[in-house]
Amino acid sequence: MSAPDEPTGPGRRMEPPDTAPGDAHADGTSVRVGEAHGVVPRDRAFFGHPLGLMTLFGTELWERFSYYGMRAILLYFLTDTLANDGLGLADDLGNAVVAVYGASVYLLSVIGGWLADRMIGARRAVLYGGVVIAAGHVSLAVPDARFSYLGIVLVALGTGLLKPNVSSMVGELYSRDDPRRDSAFSIFYMGINIGSLLAPILVGIAREIGGYHAGFAVAAVGMGIALVFFVLGRPLLGGAGDEPPNPLTGADTGPVLRLVVAVVAGCLVALGIAVVVSGGFTTTTFIDALSYIALGAPVATFWVMFRSPKVTHAERTRLRAYIPLFVAAMLFWMIFEQAASTLSEYARDHTELTIFGVEVSPAFFQSVNPAAIIVLAPVFAWLWVRLDDRPPTAVKFAIGLTFAALSFLFLAGASAVAGDGRTPWWVLVLVYVIQTVGELCLSPVGLAATTLLAPRAFRGQAMALWFLATSAGNAITAQVVQATSDVGPTAYFGWIGAVALVFAGGMFAIAPWVTRHIREGSREEDAAVA
Repeated sequence: MSAPDEPTGPGRRMEPPDTAPGDAHADGTSVRVGEAHGVVPRDRAFFGHPLGLMTLFGTELWERFSYYGMRAILLYFLTDTLANDGLGLADDLGNAVVAVYGASVYLLSVIGGWLADRMIGARRAVLYGGVVIAAGHVSLAVPDARFSYLGIVLVALGTGLLKPNVSSMVGELYSRDDPRRDSAFSIFYMGINIGSLLAPILVGIAREIGGYHAGFAVAAVGMGIALVFFVLGRPLLGGAGDEPPNPLTGADTGPVLRLVVAVVAGCLVALGIAVVVSGGFTTTTFIDALSYIALGAPVATFWVMFRSPKVTHAERTRLRAYIPLFVAAMLFWMIFEQAASTLSEYARDHTELTIFGVEVSPAFFQSVNPAAIIVLAPVFAWLWVRLDDRPPTAVKFAIGLTFAALSFLFLAGASAVAGDGRTPWWVLVLVYVIQTVGELCLSPVGLAATTLLAPRAFRGQAMALWFLATSAGNAITAQVVQATSDVGPTAYFGWIGAVALVFAGGMFAIAPWVTRHIREGSREEDAAVA
């Protein structure tokens, strides 16, 4: 299963052209790579790579197994009846919870990157995050609603710590000019694909046999294996990730306190607005508050960048050109991330679950995307090389959003044809494949474009900005599913697909303007430097 921060080309997302893997984190700091740690092993025992890569490969494979395994059945657990060990939420509320959970994971990833860079280092962040995730899965395996909600919160917190930091540790295994770096990330991200491919199938089977808590227990085992890999393999990592690359000093106290106060104040304002809108403290109140935070964070980030005296006129020109790209990415992930919510609901309630005579779990369909990535990523890597990395970035974003929109329009059409019946299994498979094609057009260039167009003073925060596109997309879903609770699948997917297609058309229309502003900004900056 793909995620916005996990490359989709040979390594699911290519690194920015002006940074090395592991160079940038979400707080505006730079991350030192391998040569900063003289003790990092340089052996070639793991397919020509250091054995430390095997440690991180195994850790990420099993952590992604646990994450996507839990996510594959989360909606079903939330919306099933209490008699079936579910939590009994309405479908629209369950979809909103899943969506805002996704938004929270990406918001927390920004904080996780900051903590690793400034306070605890990447290795401790991964270790602590893994322990918290494991505790979350164990809580979900306990048949008690209170433990279930605690488990969801713990998995979100732990993933926020682990997600942005394990990849940076891969970069620290190599010197900046090591030619093995790109292939290392290809091997590493293959672990992501394998874990996310197997998880929905195995966890879905466990759920069919032993119920939801058995499925969560399988996810817990996966995270336990990940921790074993990481702890036992620590000697193979040398000093990679041991120390924060930009630790806090006494001079940082004031700015950090102001940042914390601003974040807390923003969260309290969002919660206050949500209380007023909902008329009290309910599950919907917290969903709305988190949605407001996720939508407000990128607005605040852009506002700070545009007003900063450190940003030049040329950089503002390029930043204006990035805004349409950000909106396109936000809408793309809004559609794509519904794999765990509305598409899971459609698989359960509106899709034939017999494939060639074999009954499958509805969670099975979430394995289609990683399978398609494994098959199609080499094809797209070859295609971009043949096209000399054309078309321009803005056009690739437009193409990616177009495919996402077409996937929903296709599903709406199939739903209309089926009427009150179920659509064939291949319909949902094709929906996921179409979305994967869009992902391979938009995602590989997304982080590169973000890092390239961000002002130099904010270059290190590019990863945060990219995370915020996904978080905001999930927040939109959380609001839309609540507002359309009485709308059938044909109208729901049809209208979202149509609106996204209009935005994709607009992106095609302004692509020359975006490309021109990117080039003008680059020329102005080059002239200033000269």
